[in-house]
Amino acid sequence: MKLIKATVEEISLIQDLARRSWENAYADILSREQMEYMLGTMYSHDEIAGQFQNLEYHYYLILDEINNSFEGFIGYEHGYEKGTTKLHRIYLTPESKGKGFGKEALKFLTQKVYERGDHRIILNVNKYNSAQKFYESQGYRVYGEGVFDIGNNFVMDDFLMEFLIH
Repeated sequence: MKLIKATVEEISLIQDLARRSWENAYADILSREQMEYMLGTMYSHDEIAGQFQNLEYHYYLILDEINNSFEGFIGYEHGYEKGTTKLHRIYLTPESKGKGFGKEALKFLTQKVYERGDHRIILNVNKYNSAQKFYESQGYRVYGEGVFDIGNNFVMDDFLMEFLIH
């Protein structure tokens, strides 16, 4: 596995990987309407392009070097809060789960956060998403929860998780 810094030229690839992941991960959690709304807003070309303009926001593509295929991505933002990096996105295609890509991506993120000088990583995870158990297995813990209005009469019902770097 290799992580490759993404550029605006890979926006369509990020969108495709997000859709492939979401259609699997959220099929039994979100309605089709909410999934389409969220993909259409959070993963619109303009939204992602705007994130690339933020020098603290980074996208990395997850390359399976054995199959020479992109299997997911990670998106995070340094300085989200004082001393804190926010993991906004980490998604893998369904066929790549269980191969260690997620663990390696989180190790990569921890190293980047450490190099940056932040001491905490935060993320939101849907309360019904099995990914919560994965994060806990990697040392993350739930520190709160929140319901966030995302428009169009939809909400995100999430656990707030953190990982402390010592």
